[in-house]
Amino acid sequence: MKNNKYIKVLLAGMILVSSCKKDYLNTSPTDSVELSKVFETTKNAEVAVNGLAKMMTQQYLGSQGFNGEGTIKMYYGNYPGNNFFVNLSGWADIINANYNQNLTSIYLYYPWFYYYKIIGNANQIVENIDAADGNLADKQFIKAQALTYRAYSYMMLAQIYGNRWSDSNNGQTSGLVLRKDVSTGDMPLSTLGQTYDLIYTDLNDAISLYESSKLVRNASKNYEVDKDVAYAVYARAALNKQDYVNAEKYAVLARANYELMNNTEYKSGFANPNREWIWSSYGASDETLYFYSFQSYIAYNSSASAVRTAPKCISRELFDKIPSTDIRRDLFLDPKGEAYTTATGLAGATMKARAFATFPDLQSNAVPYAYMNFKFKANDLPGVGNLNHFRASEMYLIEAEAKFFQNKAASEVQGVLNALNATSGRDVKYVCTKTGTDLLNEIKLYRAVELWGEGFDWFDMKRWGDTIVRRNNANGGNFLTSLAVTINPQDKNKWTWSIPLRESDYNKGLE
Repeated sequence: MKNNKYIKVLLAGMILVSSCKKDYLNTSPTDSVELSKVFETTKNAEVAVNGLAKMMTQQYLGSQGFNGEGTIKMYYGNYPGNNFFVNLSGWADIINANYNQNLTSIYLYYPWFYYYKIIGNANQIVENIDAADGNLADKQFIKAQALTYRAYSYMMLAQIYGNRWSDSNNGQTSGLVLRKDVSTGDMPLSTLGQTYDLIYTDLNDAISLYESSKLVRNASKNYEVDKDVAYAVYARAALNKQDYVNAEKYAVLARANYELMNNTEYKSGFANPNREWIWSSYGASDETLYFYSFQSYIAYNSSASAVRTAPKCISRELFDKIPSTDIRRDLFLDPKGEAYTTATGLAGATMKARAFATFPDLQSNAVPYAYMNFKFKANDLPGVGNLNHFRASEMYLIEAEAKFFQNKAASEVQGVLNALNATSGRDVKYVCTKTGTDLLNEIKLYRAVELWGEGFDWFDMKRWGDTIVRRNNANGGNFLTSLAVTINPQDKNKWTWSIPLRESDYNKGLE
């Protein structure tokens, strides 16, 4: 990475002090202020950490679709998964995962660019915060936050550019370029095991620093990371690594301070932090990405054409598995035997009228589809809203899966699922009595139902080594024929995205 332009990709964008009235909005690139000024005081460094949060909601690479973390959820988690339908035949290559070995594709490059940008800036904070003027507790908390961001970024990169753990020969296959400081010289790939070792080390160090500092984030700033976020990252990373002891341990710790949302909160649009949200990205009308935001691609009431003409829908097969007593079924447009164009999902007149009557905040020129989602709602137009990254519900599901794979008593796993689904009120009739393979399938089903649209679909299918099977209407599904494909675990480089050419061209360590 000796190319100067590429180095700037990693290091540009550090957030510095400015005169904006909201500390979250302070934005000045590093090349406009001396680096020494950034870390002159802990107050300045706090704004630099806010900059890491800001990076997760910015537009990148001159593309409307690349909007920070929302793009990862939509293009890499939802679109290529098993349970997310959108009438976009022109997007077949991304939906059918045809870009993961195209070394020059911008879609192959984007996650690498985006997460290494966060990593490069986090490294600046880790390397410089100790010399800042300020009290020790503040320095510890700031460093812990930077380490949490770095661990999260490497975890996400490992899921995309690394093999699933079961294909890695216990971590011996290729991992990532593990940059732990601000150096930009040539560096070889680590192993996947070494990548997870760094993730664990960063999280252990972060948790220790959070505890030593005795500081906590402001309750109103859900976009900031703290110890609970570190626990949540740990739980998800351990699940990916099939380290089920730690997955269970940290899932329980992560959700300890968070209650499951009630049904009213559940149906409120998934755009505002509530008692269940562990970590999210900030989004408000005075800080909008307009048509570039996540909600502009998924919120049912968005005025963006990406939603009005191609609403995002649940797969027919998954919808049919949701019990009639489950409030989550109400988040989708049930055809109820009414006419619609089966080849595409386009609603007929009766269904269309019902959609507008039930959800009067639909745009007047919106085009309803059978099975379209009403889970996500924008707070303001065209697509303003906060973006969740971790919820307590995910931690329940991680705990259940981790218990199952540790061969703990079926009653323990059943108890977690009952708490998530019945005790919460999501489905008061729910009772789990399943065992064995049926119990594992129940966990998978409720991950798909509970986390639908939140960017987990493809990542879960990859992690499990399950086959994606999408069907068209004639075969019991609702996918376009061009998207009704089967993708086996061994297909498409075992779902592993290749290292981008822009990395290998400038990093001679990869040779």
